[in-house]
Amino acid sequence: MTVDATSAGAILFRDTRGRREYLLLKSRPGDWEFPKGGVEGEEELQQTAIREVKEEAGIEDFRLIDGFRDEYDYVFQANGQTIHKTVHLFIAESFEASAELSTEHRDLQWRDYEQAINTITQDGPRDILEDAHEFLDDEGY
Repeated sequence: MTVDATSAGAILFRDTRGRREYLLLKSRPGDWEFPKGGVEGEEELQQTAIREVKEEAGIEDFRLIDGFRDEYDYVFQANGQTIHKTVHLFIAESFEASAELSTEHRDLQWRDYEQAINTITQDGPRDILEDAHEFLDDEGY
C-alpha cells in the first residue's frame, strides 16, 4: 500500500551586493535541499511554505513571490510503508542576510546559482531551481 504525503517549501533567495544567492540546507541523510516540510492540518500550501522557512531557516523577514509554484515527487520507504511524496515549491525573497540552522539539518549555505545547481543532488529540486532562476530573471529581480 502506498501512502500519499504532501510537503511545501520555498526556494529562498537574497540579494548580496547585486548577486542573487539561494539558501540550501543539508538534510540528515546528506542531500542539499530547500526549506520544506509536511502540510499540517488544514494549512494551505503557501502557509506551510512560510512556516517551514521560519522553522528551518530561522528567517522571519521574507515574502513569497507571486506567480511561481512548481512541484516534484518521489517515492521512499519508511516504517515498512511506501510513501509517495509530492513537494510544492514557491519562491521567497529574504530581507535578512543570515539564516539560522535548525536541528533538522546539518548545515546551511547561501550559494550563487551555478554553485546551487551543482550542489543539489536530486533532479526534481534542481529542475525547479532552473525554472525559478529564469522566472526571477524575467521578473527583473
